[in-house]
Amino acid sequence: MNVTTADFEREVIERSQDLAVVVDFWAAWCGPCRVLGPVLEREIDARADDVLLAKVDVDANPELASRYGIQGIPAVKAFRDGRVVAEFVGARPPAAVAQFLDELTGPSAREQLIAELRESGELPEVRAALEREEYEDALERLVAEAAAAAGERRQRLVRLSVRLFGELGDEHPLTTLYRRRLASTIY
Repeated sequence: MNVTTADFEREVIERSQDLAVVVDFWAAWCGPCRVLGPVLEREIDARADDVLLAKVDVDANPELASRYGIQGIPAVKAFRDGRVVAEFVGARPPAAVAQFLDELTGPSAREQLIAELRESGELPEVRAALEREEYEDALERLVAEAAAAAGERRQRLVRLSVRLFGELGDEHPLTTLYRRRLASTIY
């Protein structure tokens, strides 16, 4: 679907609450855009239950291009829960586009962490917090564990925390707060 500044909020931001929305920022004069477009359409059609494609003509919608920092096209940004969760710039071969979409539509970082913690049996309180989507509780517990740990155990706890930061996104207030706390704990 073609999206403009007028309907971007409804068609992309709001719809990304229910399923992933991939936005293709393109222009008619852009050769690589004409190559990438059909690849995106074909790969997204194969995942129609999990992802939606929105196309934004940057020439007709310069304010959207500016808002999302588009400096080169084609630019592809994937939205979930109203925010950008993955992106790439430039034409990509079909296999790379398929991998991008598979990562987007697969289990979230939270779901992967829950499964991993369930399988290993470690950090049951962190797992329970993640299952309740209580990110602050989960991060508080991870950082406290990291502060008390050393060596390989500490490195593992740091990696788990970083994966959770990725789920929340760089701009999330909890990411900012707990990234600082984690850094002061380990350095």
